[in-house]
Amino acid sequence: MAGMTLEQLRIFLAVAEHLHFTRAAEELYITQPAVSAAIHNLEQEYGVKLFHRIGRHIEIAEAGKLLQVEAQKILDQVTLTERGLRELNNLQRGELKLGSSLTIGNYWLPSKISEFKSKYPQISVDCTLANAETICEGTAMGQFDLGLVEGDVKPSLQTTLEQEIIGSDRLQIVVGKTHPWFELGEITVEELTQTSWVMREPGSGTQQRFEEALKNWGMNISQLNVILVFNSGEMAKAAVESGVGATGISELMVKKEIQLGTLRAIRVCTHQADCSKDLEIVRPFFKLKHRQRFQTALAKVFEQTLIASYTNINFPEKSLN
Repeated sequence: MAGMTLEQLRIFLAVAEHLHFTRAAEELYITQPAVSAAIHNLEQEYGVKLFHRIGRHIEIAEAGKLLQVEAQKILDQVTLTERGLRELNNLQRGELKLGSSLTIGNYWLPSKISEFKSKYPQISVDCTLANAETICEGTAMGQFDLGLVEGDVKPSLQTTLEQEIIGSDRLQIVVGKTHPWFELGEITVEELTQTSWVMREPGSGTQQRFEEALKNWGMNISQLNVILVFNSGEMAKAAVESGVGATGISELMVKKEIQLGTLRAIRVCTHQADCSKDLEIVRPFFKLKHRQRFQTALAKVFEQTLIASYTNINFPEKSLN
């Protein structure tokens, strides 16, 4: 048996994606007969049908669905291995793929990337921003060398992803200048139900932490009057700044607005008579990596950059592995 080749797998995946031989050929810059020959040879070699020919169209067969999953895993591993070999040249070239939740990516991570780039200027850093849930799933699928999130890893991914605390942030309840709470500066837990709320979307780390805080205070998100839901912290901030309700948001995101006086952070107390200690919402920043996938030298070096910055942060526990 001659066995399948990486080139055949690449051709197969292109056909499986487009369900069209000609389009696959155009994507790979080869001829359509070469594509047809590669698929035919695979089917002949293993005695299976990868695609059903229905008139001028094709549909992927059961054997094709199996091969599509396994072929992608094989090519992903080949890509990682190639990257690892290239990086042996004293980290003088290569690409680091990061996935980050929005707050971390916009406000906390840029300085860490800049520090890394100053030491390794030839390294390309590709950073994708999305909500925490999407970054967790992408890291589990191998799309990112490292994931950085402020939300929790859902139970189904905890055996796949290793997580470590590398920073922290405070979630603050803020209101705009026209809001009744702006002059008060502090409220009780019970008063949380007496205003409209602007929220982040389900799946975001910000929303997860805010709902956890409510539970700790003996409340549920359903008790609040939520009138707007945004998939961006910037949008939530802008809405509240314009006078629409209150929101729970990262301290990093509103530092400038609080200094300018366009927003005010509101303390939440257990009792109005004694507000000597407010109820803080502190959330950790997690670094995620796959427990079994090959880790590049670049990812290991970048991890050290994150860990070094973490040593200056007073947070109870580093690892939740």
